[in-house]
Amino acid sequence: MKEEILINVSPQEARAAVLENGMLQEIFIERSSSRGLVGNIYRGKVIRVLPGMQAAFINIGRERSAFLHAAEILSISDDALLDKNPPQQDINSLLHDGQTITVQVIKDELGSKGARLTTHLTIPSRHLVYMPDSEHIGISQRIEDETERARLKQILTKQDNPNKGYIVRTAAEGSAEEEIVRDAEFLDKLWRKIQLKIQQVKAPSLVHEDLDLALRFVRDLVPTDVEKIRIDSESAHQGLLEFINEFIPALIPCLELYRGERPLFDMYNVEDEIEKSLHREIKLKSGGYLVIEQTEAMVTIDVNTGGFVGYRNLEDTIFKTNLEAASSLARQLRLRNLGGMIIIDFIDMKDEEHKRQVLRTLERALERDHAKTHISEVSSLGLVQMTRKRNRESLEHILCEACKTCDSRGSIKTSQTICYEIFRELHRSAKAYEATRYLVLASQEVVDRMLDEETNHLAELESIINKPVRFQAEPLYTQEQFDVVLI
Repeated sequence: MKEEILINVSPQEARAAVLENGMLQEIFIERSSSRGLVGNIYRGKVIRVLPGMQAAFINIGRERSAFLHAAEILSISDDALLDKNPPQQDINSLLHDGQTITVQVIKDELGSKGARLTTHLTIPSRHLVYMPDSEHIGISQRIEDETERARLKQILTKQDNPNKGYIVRTAAEGSAEEEIVRDAEFLDKLWRKIQLKIQQVKAPSLVHEDLDLALRFVRDLVPTDVEKIRIDSESAHQGLLEFINEFIPALIPCLELYRGERPLFDMYNVEDEIEKSLHREIKLKSGGYLVIEQTEAMVTIDVNTGGFVGYRNLEDTIFKTNLEAASSLARQLRLRNLGGMIIIDFIDMKDEEHKRQVLRTLERALERDHAKTHISEVSSLGLVQMTRKRNRESLEHILCEACKTCDSRGSIKTSQTICYEIFRELHRSAKAYEATRYLVLASQEVVDRMLDEETNHLAELESIINKPVRFQAEPLYTQEQFDVVLI
């Protein structure tokens, strides 16, 4: 599969796009005014311990307090860390109000929720993740070859100071020993600098900030077999070139400074794809479509055949639509960065083999997703429950805000409904206040309806309140806005 990376950098934001066979699969956005916090290390102060939740709120110098659960506190032994069910500790024995503590962000602030923290510090490089408080060496599960796993572990255990904890990342597979050793030495030096700063700063303070988006993206997510990395900023290109030259020299031939007259994201149709990803409805090539709804509690995806009637019978039509939908929705999950609980309402299928094939198609489509996912079986109603790990804001939450017109409902009242609300308000005003006449300010749509379809009702109302009513269209009013003025 042909994979390309596009990086657009401007003073206000950086964006990184992943293209597979020319199609946008994933987008990462980091605005200079609100950089992500994941990976940052802070010297924090405990402001409130919550025994009932076995957690605490920590002041790390942000507007919102961060959240630290007891299970994320380091006093759990290293053996317990390796246990899938480590013993639960009492938060009161671990923390107290006013205590100073070193923490790291593991999940960004989401909506009104503060960042999630841990005291199990980790420092990543291209090939390794350094765990300064552990002596365990772990190998990524995606490296399946046992000989390679043993080789990588041997490289780290024979270092001068072997009593250090590492996780060997997937990118290390097949890498030369000197590359692994160089990463280990870099992480050791970086940790010494962090330790020194921890001793010097006063809480709450930032101790260590992770790399910017372009560098972090290349370090963590770009495979060495990527075809091209195109970046449109000369200064960012120079910084990225120096970083790659030091840590990932295999990527040097792939890096390219884009100098075209058209904006980079326009050239590769990325802007259009981002715009489409903000719509509820996604059309399928077959004529079917998906409806994607994102709520606070979960994400729901509804699959519909639409105008697709191209196969021999209804069951085949449903099966083909569901197969296409499975691949399409997996891409949409990545592109929109939707996480948490996800409910997929496939069109009902009678054939059990068809159900299995749709589920396998969905699983295969999610294999390239960097976020961890878990899929259940297809229920008797055709529903699939799945989860996708969420550690950053969704694309919609980054680019959009709650609709002030509809008060975040996703719909607005009809002009007919507003007309009837105006009638009721005129009734109330006539009973409560003395006036010679009334002036109603409303949107053009509401005024037009009031003077056309509702004219008989208006005449009846005027006779009841025995006062004339005049209407004035206000171009700046939304359809739900109106004012009744007593004259």
